[in-house]
Amino acid sequence: MRHRSLLILTAVLTTGALTLTACGSRDEGSKDSGDKGGKTTVVIGVDAPLTGSLSALGQGIKNSVDLAAKTANKNNEVPGIEFKIEALDDQAVPASGQANATKLVGNPDVLGAVGPLNSGVAQSMQGVFDKANLTQVSPANTNPALSQGDNWGKGDPKRVFKTYFRTCATDVVQGKFAAQYLYNDAKKKKVYVVDDKQTYGAGLAAIFSAEFERLGGKVIGTDHVTVKETDFSSTADKVKSSGADSVYYGGQYPEGGLLSDQIKKTGAKIPTMGGDGIYDPAFISASGEANDGDLATSIGYPVEALPTAKKFIEDYKAGGYKDPYAAYGGYSYDAAWSIIQAIKTVVADNDGKLPEDARAKVTEAMSKVSFDGVTGKVSFDEFGDTTNKQLTVYEVQKGAWKDVKSATFED
Repeated sequence: MRHRSLLILTAVLTTGALTLTACGSRDEGSKDSGDKGGKTTVVIGVDAPLTGSLSALGQGIKNSVDLAAKTANKNNEVPGIEFKIEALDDQAVPASGQANATKLVGNPDVLGAVGPLNSGVAQSMQGVFDKANLTQVSPANTNPALSQGDNWGKGDPKRVFKTYFRTCATDVVQGKFAAQYLYNDAKKKKVYVVDDKQTYGAGLAAIFSAEFERLGGKVIGTDHVTVKETDFSSTADKVKSSGADSVYYGGQYPEGGLLSDQIKKTGAKIPTMGGDGIYDPAFISASGEANDGDLATSIGYPVEALPTAKKFIEDYKAGGYKDPYAAYGGYSYDAAWSIIQAIKTVVADNDGKLPEDARAKVTEAMSKVSFDGVTGKVSFDEFGDTTNKQLTVYEVQKGAWKDVKSATFED
């Protein structure tokens, strides 16, 4: 595995799978601007949890992709092409994600898909998209195996699916970053590690634990919780009796917020830290106990502080979307925009019209995409991973998340 060195910034920044056959709604031989209305319809699929406990994140993903499509249409970004989105709800369930991937593959107008949120859901979708040469770009998946294969941790990374890309950094970076902050900056030496047994949570907790112990810290206990349960008193009691000075939780905010609350109710006034899965206002509101001091890492820098995100924020507000763009809005916009840029290249290389093998050509063009996006420079490495490895630590202060440190990793 390639060595990654952490460069801490001196200043805190506050920041488908479808084989495009001859044509769906496009008539054979008429994929140019001679189509109805002078435009050819291209659909960008979206898969995310649009209902359920993670819907706050899913709606932000959907809306941000919608904004990218509307912006491309307004600016005539790809002459002769009119972009639309098709958003499907996976409810954070792998089987639903797989069914959605199959549905998107079956629509010949879909030339790319953004999503999903959850790494476990992504595992069920990748093969479907890959067989159909349909580009998939996740704004939120952080499990390294999705892009580098199951042996990445043994120093043998291998790209398994040529159609899979992501605009967010992986847990290799996030887990190490969290461990380094907790040990070096927060000065915690004895951590109790809990995870939710899911692909994302368990993987992140394992990477965190290895780095924390490498630094000289001690993992003095481990436990697991079950998604959608609400009583974590047994785990909270174990944390209290262990003498831990901190807790690391690998999982999402619905369970994470309750876990933090129940740990503090035992009298253990210690911080709970987690990854981007807990970085949401709902983590704070789920706790009846004040949880100031709790910590979370999240991919990227605070969007609100990025000069590159100013127009995105203004346009999102002007778009009148009911839900906020949330943690992954900027990454979702950039994911959609990368698909749009790949399509732009494919159309330009084919005399201003879509080729018959558009999906395969779009996937090929994705590897060369490079532009200045909402979240910074957007491009992909040989595994389809983002080259922009930025992270931020947030702390709960006076009942709200406040960024306390930002960093970038370089190979």
